[in-house]
Amino acid sequence: MNEGKVVYLCRDIKDTFISLFHFSNKANFRPSHISLEYAFDLFCRGVSLSGPIWDQILGYWKESRERPDKVLFMRYEEMTNEPHLQLRRLAHFLEKPFSHEEEKSGLLDQIIKLCSFDSMSKLEVNKTGTMVGEIRNDSFFRNGVVGDWKNYLTTEMASKLDQITEEKFRNSGLSLT
Repeated sequence: MNEGKVVYLCRDIKDTFISLFHFSNKANFRPSHISLEYAFDLFCRGVSLSGPIWDQILGYWKESRERPDKVLFMRYEEMTNEPHLQLRRLAHFLEKPFSHEEEKSGLLDQIIKLCSFDSMSKLEVNKTGTMVGEIRNDSFFRNGVVGDWKNYLTTEMASKLDQITEEKFRNSGLSLT
């Protein structure tokens, strides 16, 4: 049997929280908006739309170590900082590496531009309409900025998330901070 491949993309926990906070309020999952402080408390206790985020991330991290041919673990920050390298990694994982000619022709730059946050968020399908459960398509795009958490979290909140993350990932070989 030929099993599929999984590409798992994660990002800094603090940015994950802020993104999830805005998404859940914008997507109308609740009858009314909740405060950042209340959402933060829930998130720290592992209560979120996708369950305890640390368990999810660690599960994919471990699978990517045990089955690197089946699970690719990627970080949003690395994709942002080194898009060419990460695109090559993805292509190699999917067994579709770029040829020298494709690289020379600027294909990677074209793909990076086409798949950029800016380009994707401007597509009509991502600006209008809804998905199952009346989730607005524009809920999936906010700003895509690395480190945006600094505009929302106090120093204490950031420190608490870093501490929880360090504790949860201890001895795993994974660090997101």
